[in-house]
Amino acid sequence: MPLLPANQPQLIRASQKDEYYQNCLRNNANEAFQTFAGSKRWLDWRKEIELLSDLVYFVLTTFSGYQTLGEEYCNIIQVDPTKQRVPSRARRGALILLHTFLPYLLDKVLVSLENELQDEDTRTQGGQGASSSFWTPASYLRVKIRKAVELLTESQRKALLPALFVVQQGVTILHRLHVALFYISGTFYHLGKRAAGISYLRVHGMTGDDQAIRTSYKLLGVVSLLQLGLTLALQLNNFRQRQRARQEWKLHRNLPSRTRSAETPASRTSRCILCLEERRHSTTTPCGHLFCWECITEWCNTKAKCPLCREKFQPQKLVYLRNYK
Repeated sequence: MPLLPANQPQLIRASQKDEYYQNCLRNNANEAFQTFAGSKRWLDWRKEIELLSDLVYFVLTTFSGYQTLGEEYCNIIQVDPTKQRVPSRARRGALILLHTFLPYLLDKVLVSLENELQDEDTRTQGGQGASSSFWTPASYLRVKIRKAVELLTESQRKALLPALFVVQQGVTILHRLHVALFYISGTFYHLGKRAAGISYLRVHGMTGDDQAIRTSYKLLGVVSLLQLGLTLALQLNNFRQRQRARQEWKLHRNLPSRTRSAETPASRTSRCILCLEERRHSTTTPCGHLFCWECITEWCNTKAKCPLCREKFQPQKLVYLRNYK
């Protein structure tokens, strides 16, 4: 019987079936660990337990040379780039590491690095927050990252934080782009399999509507690419607006303070609710409340909403009222 390339629905169904059994294995492992070790240690180790469960699932199936339960359900088999042989043991081992361990490690590194860059207390207290009653891989990684961050200057930390945000957004965009390409080509559904060069063949004959199925998924892939392009355009426009607002803030943050006459003290209506002094360089929010320029811009660095009515707004929507008394 000839072996033909698996189409998109078969790969998606196989992946969903594997995820179902992986979740069952994760839930059982989490329940067993929580029962014997307690909730405290389970909270510290739950990510590692899920990683170990996924490794066990794929070692017992893919690495051992067998089909996964999802692949067996859809009657598909793995092949190497030649499409004539099953993948070697080294290629299957690389697939398992790329599919399970690499996303876990990348997530841990990015989250720990973001926490260290944003947490000013840990930098001033000399790493007291890293102490824990139990050793965990997350705490070990956090200590290593903290030591690396402490070697950076303040300017380097400020420059690294937006770069980290770009990397996080880039990972999300990469996954969306990969899924769109899968809809069009119908070859690789996971990034790990694309990197390892492992594709699938189906063991049953060609169905009559196979070409129609592939055509419909190609259309879905084109729509996904258009949606991704629109998302990138909106994010770029939002980034430019934030840059413009930041430049305006730098331009007006050091404006000379208006001297208050001794004979006419500030009235209650002309006071800023944030500094409780007479407003300097009055600035209005989109909801119509007035504050000092420096006070409201500093406030927007942490909370993008009005201090009075709590209405959310973008910092670039602030209006500086020139010559307003």
